[in-house]
Amino acid sequence: MRECSPLSRRALLGLAAAAVPLTATAPASAAGARSAGTRSASVVGGERLGLGGVQVRAAGLPKKLTAQAWLVADRDTGEVLASYNAHRRLAPASTLKMLFADTVLPKFAPEQRYRVTDADLADIPSGSSLVGVQAGTTYTVEQLWQGVFLRSGNDAVHVLAHMNGGVARTVAEMQARAEYLNALDTRVVSPDGFDHRGQISSAYDLTLFARAGLANPDFRRHCGTRTADFPAGGKKTFQIQNTDRLLTGAWGLRPYAGLLGVKNGYTSHAGNTFTGAATRGGRTLLVTVMHPAEGSNAVYEQTAALLDWGFGAGRAAQPVGLLAAPGGPKDSRPTVSPLPTEHSAHASTTPPGPSTLRLAEGAAGTAALLGAGAWALLRRRRTATAGAPAEAAPGDRRRARATDTPAEEAPSGRRRAPAADSGTVPQQGGRRRAAAPETPPEAAPQQGGRHRR
Repeated sequence: MRECSPLSRRALLGLAAAAVPLTATAPASAAGARSAGTRSASVVGGERLGLGGVQVRAAGLPKKLTAQAWLVADRDTGEVLASYNAHRRLAPASTLKMLFADTVLPKFAPEQRYRVTDADLADIPSGSSLVGVQAGTTYTVEQLWQGVFLRSGNDAVHVLAHMNGGVARTVAEMQARAEYLNALDTRVVSPDGFDHRGQISSAYDLTLFARAGLANPDFRRHCGTRTADFPAGGKKTFQIQNTDRLLTGAWGLRPYAGLLGVKNGYTSHAGNTFTGAATRGGRTLLVTVMHPAEGSNAVYEQTAALLDWGFGAGRAAQPVGLLAAPGGPKDSRPTVSPLPTEHSAHASTTPPGPSTLRLAEGAAGTAALLGAGAWALLRRRRTATAGAPAEAAPGDRRRARATDTPAEEAPSGRRRAPAADSGTVPQQGGRRRAAAPETPPEAAPQQGGRHRR
């Protein structure tokens, strides 16, 4: 019995280790159902928002809308007045900075000063949009946020991320914030929104970020600022202008009356994205437009057209969904529906989360470990009955235990496997969640895309 007890304990440990994938990766949402091709039980914001195509209960929508996804909502009531592929997952570009600001902005006082180091600027992606932050220069937090909102400066983003404890910590906090806001289409890979494989969001989620951000007076002030003086070293400054063309009226566009902000984005790979907010007659509307077919001004022109519709014919529109309220326990939250049948070239074609294959692997590992333990136990018993010495020397017994450990090897290997997966994102509470599945090479955003406004 003394020989059997250690093996039994090891087999139990192996069983426990192998069972972890079965529990930790079990779907908390409808990810498993989606991967199996079935419809989820509910959709964030309402069932109609999970459908492809235009969803509206009113007439008069603009005729020339070429975006791959768009959404119009009332900021105060949360009613979604019209949408097109609301939950379609697309590369967000710099509109993801709204989530960055909503997450980090409340942490630092505007007047706080920070001297930038070379390390703060070392991990900025090549080709990024920059405001001109210099190592060795001291900036106020207010100035750094002006660089983020007005010039979409990835250098300012990375300095603030390092002030917040580093890029990895900031990414994890942004992901947690997205989930708190019920923005379940979003997967954060970098705080700046630059093209990275697996970094995705949706028109619905970007609208949630804008709505949450505008509740903060500092966020509202920054996104509506047209110009600011930015430090150039010493006592010198230079003027920076907001790249939101509906706010400033640049590039042949007129400023949109009542516009509050919010954030634009562009990379050569992701295309144009924009979320705008405007107020007329005491009513504030939010519009998100993602990836129109045309370049240049199209994202702003289509946003303006949807705002005009919302303030006009859209007043009679019956809502087709709602912007989800933040908070609440995760297990009580609604889940995202399957993607529309057409997929963006930048979208993740496989919903993130555990797959049936992962669960099958966990079950197979459990069975293999139990079999290994039983085989080892049977082997020892056969050896004992075949005439093994009744009492082995203590040193021999220790050596036998050290070399005959099939029940330990498999569990330890399985425990090490998640640590080797560099595509995981830490979550709150020390748990790790598998990153968004990789899209095919020809469809996934790649690093190095030129980042402009």
